[in-house]
Amino acid sequence: MNETEAQPPSASTGNVRAEIIHALSARMFAGDDLAGSKLPSERQLAEELGVGRAQVREAIQSLGLLGIVDIRHGDGTYLRESGSDLLPRVIEWGLFLGEPRVLDLIEARQYIEVALAGLAARRATDEEIEQLRASLDAMDRASGDEAAFVELDVQFHRVIASAGRNTALADVLSNITSLLRVWMARSLRAAGETTSSHGEHVAVVEAIASRDRRAAESAMRQHMRQAERRLKRTLGDAPSQIQARHLPD
Repeated sequence: MNETEAQPPSASTGNVRAEIIHALSARMFAGDDLAGSKLPSERQLAEELGVGRAQVREAIQSLGLLGIVDIRHGDGTYLRESGSDLLPRVIEWGLFLGEPRVLDLIEARQYIEVALAGLAARRATDEEIEQLRASLDAMDRASGDEAAFVELDVQFHRVIASAGRNTALADVLSNITSLLRVWMARSLRAAGETTSSHGEHVAVVEAIASRDRRAAESAMRQHMRQAERRLKRTLGDAPSQIQARHLPD
């Protein structure tokens, strides 16, 4: 592999995992790794890319969700497909426009976010609630800057996931968010403003702070529905099978 084919991710980037995925995709589709071939170990990849093993593991899990690699616990990670000009685009843009998996991930995120909000209302510490309020202030200051707002949005939901005290749900949500991140930015850009999204976050925090599980779930459900509507507006030219999927009341 040439040095130009997969550069180590920059430490200054706000999304290290995405940079690792870019680097891994460049490595896998350079032609050295064929369909069914075993990828180097996490330790080897971490050394090659100049990052931590945990970050490599998270990136590989994201590739597994995309169906690009087969993760065999106790055996290793195998490439499902041979190199393709299209597959790197799957990594760069999150998912193909019109892929059913886009909706599958959105639907999964909705259920997980609502569940974690309810758990956070019961389990969040005072410190975590203050962190959420600080995130609201930061998002308010970032109004108009979609890239910064998305980064703060991800951090906001990460605090809620942590406050829910369910690592299984939090880990799944983390991987889903990494795949939908680009769509989140595009939907906010298409909406042309961040004020409405910020207001939805305020309602979630107030419900969690009041320790009202039902209110927290309801506020998060409403936020997820609005986020879905914003996303759907970015898919106006998508195939007709792209339809909204709403959470039940």
